[in-house]
Amino acid sequence: MIPIAALERLVTAASLDFEPTPAELDAIEHEMPLIRAEVELLDAQITTLDRPAGELDIRRIRRARNRVLAARRDLSNRTVTVQPGGAA
Repeated sequence: MIPIAALERLVTAASLDFEPTPAELDAIEHEMPLIRAEVELLDAQITTLDRPAGELDIRRIRRARNRVLAARRDLSNRTVTVQPGGAA
């Protein structure tokens, strides 16, 4: 029988020793408006978990959903696909 601890060290030792690459950080920065809009929607939904949603809560959730949709639209319109070989 092989001890689990020996296998665990092989898997996790190298996986915790790295930072995000500059390309990954740029991708996160590129998606930040969408991330902020999704967090705002989540905040609006969390406020209605422990009590019934009032008219203001419903409007806040609706506005937050619209912001998420707009951010997704903007992100998909801004996304540039790079084709190999420099083809346009």
